[in-house]
Amino acid sequence: MERSRAVEDFLARLIGRKIDIYCGGASSLRGEVLKVEMGVLHLRDDDGKSCYIAVDKIVVVWEARDDDHRAGFVPPPNNK
Repeated sequence: MERSRAVEDFLARLIGRKIDIYCGGASSLRGEVLKVEMGVLHLRDDDGKSCYIAVDKIVVVWEARDDDHRAGFVPPPNNK
């Protein structure tokens, strides 16, 4: 519980900034931090859609550097 609170406090300092979130697996999420409350991170993507992420599932957070960069892994090229 204390770890989640520390992560919530950290994420709350990023309100208004665009970040990339990685929670495991092969995908990541990007959006503007709207708020953090009761263990949930509220993001808004570039299309204006909302996304809600359980704080205790977050593995890594990056500040988004530019629109072309995405956090996570790049798939290998399809050479077939």
